[in-house]
Amino acid sequence: MEVCLDLCHHGAMPSIVVRDTVHILPREMLGRSTFGLSIWLLKWLPITLVDSLLLILSWLILGDTSRLGLRRPRMGPLQVKNLSGKTPVLDVGTFDKIKSGDIKVRPSIKRLKRNEVEFVDGVVENFDAIILATGYKSNVPSWLKEKEMFSQKDGLPRRPFPNGWKGENGLYAVGFTKRGLLGTSMDATRIAMDIETCWKSDCKHSLPSTSHLTQT
Repeated sequence: MEVCLDLCHHGAMPSIVVRDTVHILPREMLGRSTFGLSIWLLKWLPITLVDSLLLILSWLILGDTSRLGLRRPRMGPLQVKNLSGKTPVLDVGTFDKIKSGDIKVRPSIKRLKRNEVEFVDGVVENFDAIILATGYKSNVPSWLKEKEMFSQKDGLPRRPFPNGWKGENGLYAVGFTKRGLLGTSMDATRIAMDIETCWKSDCKHSLPSTSHLTQT
């Protein structure tokens, strides 16, 4: 969605294809970042209740997103992230452009022609360019000379969350949790604690022994 916003700011007339349900959340809630607020709430409340609070606040700030073609999943944003790795969209101004009509929301594409796009709802429009925002896949196994920590199939740690952050011989992995910045933060905290433990252990074993000479 940020690509559309950048195009809009530079004089283009972009459209965005939304093929599936999506959670859009404000970047800030109650004077705090949505991410920071979510982490704080999760310390005290179950994830289902935190999701409910996030959705209520989002509705109060953004309104009903479905009327603009942005339907929400039945499951809450944090639960969706935990189960599928799909990150909710933090709005940085795109939603206002959608409401004003500067950015159009379209359904799935049915077919492409020379300069035209036909959508599944029968609408046909002309476009100068199509940007495929298809995401990415981990290619770590293709260059890392290690076969135990990462799966050759999907490029992710073999151990499921929350135990995929540590390998052998000082190898760590951050951000492969499919849980966004929250998962990355948890990985980073565990790694920092592990490095501290290893460092203290090395220092303890490397301290030179002291001898005392008593002269009378």
